Amino acid sequence: MGYVFPEDADRRPVAVVGGGALGRRIAAVLAAGGTDVRLTDLDAEQREVARRYALASLEEFHRALGLTNQGRGTVSSADELRDAVAGAWLVVEAVPERVDVKTDVFGRLDRLAEPDAVLASNSSSIPTSQVVDRVARPERVLNAHFQSPPEHNAVELMSCGRTDPAVVDALMERLPRYGLVPFRVRRESDGFIFNRIWAAIKRECLMVVEEGVAAPEDVDRMWQLFTRPGTPPFRLMDVVGLDVVLAIEEHYAAVREGIPDGPRRLVREYLEQGRLGRKSGRGFYDDYD
Repeated sequence: MGYVFPEDADRRPVAVVGGGALGRRIAAVLAAGGTDVRLTDLDAEQREVARRYALASLEEFHRALGLTNQGRGTVSSADELRDAVAGAWLVVEAVPERVDVKTDVFGRLDRLAEPDAVLASNSSSIPTSQVVDRVARPERVLNAHFQSPPEHNAVELMSCGRTDPAVVDALMERLPRYGLVPFRVRRESDGFIFNRIWAAIKRECLMVVEEGVAAPEDVDRMWQLFTRPGTPPFRLMDVVGLDVVLAIEEHYAAVREGIPDGPRRLVREYLEQGRLGRKSGRGFYDDYD
């Protein structure tokens, strides 16, 4: 039988395991959206600091995320993992980035959490396929990578390889209630979606400065000017023209070692379909008149 989202989720809490910088922010977001949250952490002092931070941030997060709900959730702490997850419909793991630690935590969560609870890892680098060795019901486990709310309110949802699609569907529908914007990661990817893109941007920024092409402040200023209009990358490529995009990428591949062929192969596939971008009426998008 496939996963069925619990009908009583609105009356059930969420548990956050780990009271670090992101764990406490996740707790604040969910409580600002009206859900009761239980925080737990092995360190009693950090557990209390996280609880206080989440409570103090409720109104700020509520405004920043544009939420309209009238009520706020409570934020409490629990000494024991069993007490934290009791009754929760969602458990978010936010412990240190170590496979052994996360594997142990998920094994315990699988035993202690409610049978219908979703078990989500906030890991930014470790796919949940690597931490489910001790999990008897991996169909309810996935990555739910929160960026850094409320400023960055994207959440990337990635299967552990055996996640029931209904779990991802449920979170895609549920998370916007908290002012979050969920994205479905279509296959396992180290770095998910945005971190991979940011890694390439960051690397080129460092290379431009290391090679003496520009100073850091000039890179930052140009970035601010260029991104101010808010044109996203695939829209911009359609504006430039995919034939031009391919020519530029071919040039880079000719003068720089190690550039993979995959991106150029993708552009060639679009060009073979007559998709040149806005100038041909079709590119990555089809909505050009």
